[in-house]
Amino acid sequence: MVNRDEHADIVIVGSGFGGAVAACRLAGPDAKVVVLERGRDWSETKTPKRFRDYLYSSRIPHRLNGWLDLRVLHKMVVATGAGVGGGSLIYASVCVDAPDRVFSSGWPSEITAAEMKQYYRRVAGMLKPQQIPLGQTNPRLAMLSSAADKLGVSERYRRLPLVVSFDKNVRHIGEEPWRDPSVYAPDTCVHCGNCVIGCEHGAKHTLDKNYLAEARQHGAEIRPLSMVTHIEEGPDGAWRVHYLDVDARRRRKRQIDGKIVILAAGSIGSTEILLRSRDGFRTLKKLPRALGKGWSPNGDFITLARYKNKQLQPTKGPTIGGAIDMLDGVVLPDDGATGIDGRVYVEDGGLPNVGAHLLSSWNATGGLRGWLYRKASSLTDFSDMIPWFGQSIDAADGEFSLRSRYQFWRARTRLNWNPQLAVSALDAFEDVHIAMTIATGGEPLPLATWTWLRMLVTPHPLGGCNMASAPGAGVTNHMGEVFGHRNLFVMDGSVIPRAIGRNPSKTIAAVAERSCAILRSELPSRLNGATARRAEHPEPQAQPAAAGTA
Repeated sequence: MVNRDEHADIVIVGSGFGGAVAACRLAGPDAKVVVLERGRDWSETKTPKRFRDYLYSSRIPHRLNGWLDLRVLHKMVVATGAGVGGGSLIYASVCVDAPDRVFSSGWPSEITAAEMKQYYRRVAGMLKPQQIPLGQTNPRLAMLSSAADKLGVSERYRRLPLVVSFDKNVRHIGEEPWRDPSVYAPDTCVHCGNCVIGCEHGAKHTLDKNYLAEARQHGAEIRPLSMVTHIEEGPDGAWRVHYLDVDARRRRKRQIDGKIVILAAGSIGSTEILLRSRDGFRTLKKLPRALGKGWSPNGDFITLARYKNKQLQPTKGPTIGGAIDMLDGVVLPDDGATGIDGRVYVEDGGLPNVGAHLLSSWNATGGLRGWLYRKASSLTDFSDMIPWFGQSIDAADGEFSLRSRYQFWRARTRLNWNPQLAVSALDAFEDVHIAMTIATGGEPLPLATWTWLRMLVTPHPLGGCNMASAPGAGVTNHMGEVFGHRNLFVMDGSVIPRAIGRNPSKTIAAVAERSCAILRSELPSRLNGATARRAEHPEPQAQPAAAGTA
């Protein structure tokens, strides 16, 4: 049974780096805001407790609505967060600006590097990033610094700003800053290594603690376990959002009308909703033809390195702590005559000890359970290894289309992405990682998924609803409004029209801040004039100088 006659001024789909910003900046006494989030509210449990809590499935969301949505696509595995806070639940907390040169091409002309700086500052003011203190350096971060020195690029090494609270009064803790958690102040990092599966110590600033908390204070309603299926034109110029309430292990059809609708379900999620609306349910037949095109994995790549007789403990400490920035082009020394052209952004990588986390309740027990805990912990410890993470600038030439036209609410996207077009860039990336490993005395371990299968894994999907200057070139204009569909917006990673070569969360949030600043200035007229929505409408004016607050 479908509910009837539910209305809001603004309906936001998703609560990640775009949706959280939109909810925070637009909620208030003049606008009723409802946020529909497909995943759970993890604010109480903070982290998955059982195996089934780790995984999310859009096919059976009433039964499997865990922490992480892993999409296995053609030559690509995409990892996205599922829950209130979106990608902030699973990301490595890196908070960096895109290089200025990224905005020199591919974007609508209204968006420039100079203009974006104020929005980057606004995001930083909300998220409050910090660097790992010098006295709490872990072995992986030290190894990354050593690699930069040995390759002659030490000036390109830097500690990264992380959206994490550190106890700066704890110094000279030694090479194992995780050994004694009791020395750290409450709600600061104890270097446990579980950043991407939930911080139980209150140190990680996920979006539910800042943007979404402020949105709630302003009156926004956040509804977990609400999976949007499609959108159609509603009465009186509104948009009707159809979704499934998957609480209580059942699927119940729901709908809500919004004068303004903002899709913020992520690169795959928002693209999928619009594709279902256009090609599945056929409720929005006139969506732009560019929908689904221009998708990018942000040049993500990973290789492994083993260091015999060294305890690097990748399962301890923040998931990422530093980077070597060579995106502007550096020729590294090589055994050959030409050297290695490394246009890459390399980071030290960590991963949680999943085995220990799953069986943590058995830690204090004896007998078989205690033995299983110790065995699982050792098998997933990887103490002598480092995963080198990194990004580059890829071609952003992936294309999504709808895979099923029958069970529409289950219909998912098909990705057409040709890895051969990225081979030269990614092979060069692998060469840089190998050079780093050999220079620091390690043994490179080729990644079989790329070497043999030409398959990548990315937690940074971008594009699919790309911003553009004109309808023929993209899906939305410079403020995220869908061409030809007044008051229907997209504000998430799907509007980013190209790879940026760095962790993109801050850029996604900054672009959303800009869109909301413009929308906020126009909100009264848009809410009052929803009944006059037209299929075609004038483009909005450029952003006024200092709209909104930080």
